[in-house]
Amino acid sequence: MTNTHDHGGGVRSVRVPIPDNPLGHTLVYVVDTDRGPVLIDTGWDDPASWDTLAEGLADCGTAVEEVHGVVVTHHHPDHHGLCGRVREASGAWIAMHAADTAIVRRTRSAKPERWFTYMAAKLTAAGAPEEHVAPLRGARRSTLPGLTPALPDREIVPGELLGLPGRRLRAIWTPGHTPGHVCLHLEEEHPAQLPGRGRLFSGDHLLPRITPHIGLYEDPDDTTVTDPLGDYLDSLERVGRLAPAEVLPAHQHAFTDAPARVRELLDHHEERLTGLLALLAEPLTPWRLAERMEWNRPWEQIPYGSRNIAVSEAESHLRRLVKLGRAEAVTGSDPVTYVAV
Repeated sequence: MTNTHDHGGGVRSVRVPIPDNPLGHTLVYVVDTDRGPVLIDTGWDDPASWDTLAEGLADCGTAVEEVHGVVVTHHHPDHHGLCGRVREASGAWIAMHAADTAIVRRTRSAKPERWFTYMAAKLTAAGAPEEHVAPLRGARRSTLPGLTPALPDREIVPGELLGLPGRRLRAIWTPGHTPGHVCLHLEEEHPAQLPGRGRLFSGDHLLPRITPHIGLYEDPDDTTVTDPLGDYLDSLERVGRLAPAEVLPAHQHAFTDAPARVRELLDHHEERLTGLLALLAEPLTPWRLAERMEWNRPWEQIPYGSRNIAVSEAESHLRRLVKLGRAEAVTGSDPVTYVAV
């Protein structure tokens, strides 16, 4: 099975594997321009992923050395991971939204111990049991994966066209999955004459059969109370109104009828919020709420790191309910509990 696909109109994709991950692969898009190919994302920083990307570019009639630029939808390592190697090989520029660039900069400069201390305190405040928090207290640099994300050298400005010679690619800020996530609207006639307005590179914002993770925006040095789920739902509605002819996501496969998929996701989150309100008939900590939420497997089978992600998602939903006036923190509770109102 080939790892490349021609989407027409000078756009191809390469399936770059994600090691040991059920998602399987990231779709890296190769967009022809008058100055050479521009990549939308690059895939995970792994030798097999690098080899697949290089082979895929060769299948597309080009090479890593010919890449003109990289546009990153968001900072997660399955999207941003190989940017540094691509730039070293080709001299390509790397573009990212400022909010995610700030995360990359912090990741490169912060001491790992600072992050572990923050996570331990955060999970304790969320009501996590001591046996779950204890490993973080003794964690050191050697326990971190060897990920050193590349700093971008260009900023993606929402609403503006990116510098792709001979193409019209406009950035749409779609925070939620990350604070600086962007979708990219190719404002050109669809090669298959499908109804709609151009094509949309949607990153992880809009996927055909997956609901992306919406957790908290983690920053140990920022105490701002954010609302990632609210950001995501607002961003979904903007993309739905855009009504592109086709969506080219970073995972799974291309699809049409973006407004219908947006409606499904909006309905899903409303149903989930309603279900959480039923659980919050009694006061619960974020940890206890996460234990009772529906996941793709029983809580007892969820791995350690994934439980941290699940708690973050529970907290993002709690923040949304509090902002809507549908839940509130119980005064004096420690760790803090929440209850429906």
